[in-house]
Amino acid sequence: MRFDTLDEWLDWQSGLHPSAIDLGLERVASVWRRLHPTPFPCPVISVAGTNGKGSCVAFAEAILSAAGYRVGSYTSPHLRRYNERIRVAREEVDDARICRAFERIDQARGATSLTYFEFGTLAALDIFAAAGLDAVVLEVGLGGRLDAVNIIDADVALITTVDLDHVEWLGATREEIGREKAGIMRPGAPVVFATGDPPRSVREQARRLGAPLLVSGEAFGYRATEQGWEWRAGERVRRSLPIPQLRGAHQLDNAAAVLMALESIGHRLPVDQQAVRTGLQDLRLRGRFEIVERSPLVILDVAHNVEAARLLRDNLRRMYSPGPTVAVFAMLGDKDLPGVARLLAPLIDHWYAAPLQGARSLPVARLLEGLSAAGVDPAQQSGCPSLAGALEAARTAAGEEGRVVVFGSFYTVGGVLELL
Repeated sequence: MRFDTLDEWLDWQSGLHPSAIDLGLERVASVWRRLHPTPFPCPVISVAGTNGKGSCVAFAEAILSAAGYRVGSYTSPHLRRYNERIRVAREEVDDARICRAFERIDQARGATSLTYFEFGTLAALDIFAAAGLDAVVLEVGLGGRLDAVNIIDADVALITTVDLDHVEWLGATREEIGREKAGIMRPGAPVVFATGDPPRSVREQARRLGAPLLVSGEAFGYRATEQGWEWRAGERVRRSLPIPQLRGAHQLDNAAAVLMALESIGHRLPVDQQAVRTGLQDLRLRGRFEIVERSPLVILDVAHNVEAARLLRDNLRRMYSPGPTVAVFAMLGDKDLPGVARLLAPLIDHWYAAPLQGARSLPVARLLEGLSAAGVDPAQQSGCPSLAGALEAARTAAGEEGRVVVFGSFYTVGGVLELL
């Protein structure tokens, strides 16, 4: 084996390819065909979208597992441990298993160069193909059409939302980004769109492929009830469903879309009402409006773009706080910092900006400049040398009756989870 530990493999992969992101399927698909020339052995649900992908993967995994199925799930990025990305039967795959998959990929690739993400995607798929699974749920990393996950044909595609993010890779308009997300569709296979009003490009791609497009508010929907909520698709109704453990009204959009996706392949993976109820009640997912401390309240949210910031804002508005709201904030350089800050500024009394590790992260001075560009008063901003320092200062500023909101990136939330 080339390396003995997972960390050694990951360090090597980080510098193997000339660029960290290299969209395209030719290289990664050629390696996959050498490893597994036959079709994937079980039904596949692929999840793309601007936000909500991780939540949808978690919903599908929890419900299918509660129905008695053995499920593999792949997500990215991770918060604390790389192993979070690859799960079999709701358990993270251990280092040794991932290292063996990396070795197989390294041998199969020959002279083909792969990115860090492509290596990880191939490892997850290789592990899943050998694990005797009943279903696989895959989160698309970036876009859809040219993302490494798209080498696998989805039996049902789920698109969560389409909004502006990664514009340098996916396009500067919602129509252009929708066209990239729609790349995960396959001829004749159902496509679920989790919110109303999909871009025209999504509808056109579904029509070209003869793929049934199931849009929230058209093909299916949900409503709140005294007992929780109910879901309906035509004559099919699921009543008295419990509110999901994940906080935020938008999580019902995600849960309803997952139920539609599962319904569309119910002939292969039937799911009864009790499995749905159990899956909704048992689900846990870190960093999604997650409360981890009280006095002061500490809330972790991976919101890192404008759409996600809007949802975070709405969640904060619904939650009463007798004390101040204080932010621990760090972002990557390719995000719309002023756009995020403008949405949340009316709710935040003070911002503590902190640095992240890595070439894509914004230094503290740039974070403060972005806050000022969004109209945040310099008196409401403080630069900190570390996440630890920012968290300590924010707790003090919030006091026992206030709240600390940690957001801006998966890496921000992951770093604070390590501190906690």
